[in-house]
Amino acid sequence: MNLNKHFLFIVLIALFNSAFAAPEVAINPAVFAHSARLPFDEAVKAVSNKLDDAGYAVVDELAISNNLRKMAKKWGDDYNRSQLEGITSLVFCSGWYVNQVSNLDPQLLGLCPLHVTLTHKAGVTTVLFNRPTAIAQGSPAAKVLKEAEDEVIQAIEAALNGK
Repeated sequence: MNLNKHFLFIVLIALFNSAFAAPEVAINPAVFAHSARLPFDEAVKAVSNKLDDAGYAVVDELAISNNLRKMAKKWGDDYNRSQLEGITSLVFCSGWYVNQVSNLDPQLLGLCPLHVTLTHKAGVTTVLFNRPTAIAQGSPAAKVLKEAEDEVIQAIEAALNGK
């Protein structure tokens, strides 16, 4: 009987943790991911504002999930199997960084503009950012792209942490 109480206690702790913690995102070192329990539209606006504050012009906001919904009937059971409630990408750029990358390694201009993708599920918004340094390894522009990457990550964290 005592063993059953311990088991029940462990199950309750696990349920409590899963109910109040942001879900874990698969770890890929080339992708920065940060999650918070925030309404989706609020998170999109906050990330856009923080990127702007950091000197990055947000040039487009793509409501990807709205476009995908139009294909739900055609795709049938294959539509949105991950059950994401929202997907939006923000496309942004800094002229200064574009110029620096152009000067140091014009081939890496393929990184410009940068983007983040926000997803939303079960009350949790996650921001995904493909790290430019994952591509820039060994490039003369690696240091400049690391600076940009760090600034973008700081903006994402500030936006989702309410700073």
